[in-house]
Amino acid sequence: MENQSAKGSAQAVALAFLGGAIAGVIAGILLAPKSGEEMRRELKGYARKTEEGVIEKAKEARAALDETIERGKQYMTEKRADIEAAVKAGREAMKEKMDKCCT
Repeated sequence: MENQSAKGSAQAVALAFLGGAIAGVIAGILLAPKSGEEMRRELKGYARKTEEGVIEKAKEARAALDETIERGKQYMTEKRADIEAAVKAGREAMKEKMDKCCT
């Protein structure tokens, strides 16, 4: 659980950083007088970099999700085996008791 809290905290810091960067860019755009063509070029470059960053984060999130799903499947497989063993042991114990009782 601590590891998940650390990941959540790291994600919060990353999102706060990204929000601050976006706010800084917007303020810079609004306060710096530039020609329209130059501004459009800058905005396209910023949009491209942002898109690349978002795609990278999405890939990382997908990888983390895939890992979590795989761990969940493994956990369920282990627990299913434990339950099956417990049910089998219970049936055998019940059969022994019934054989002793009724013979």
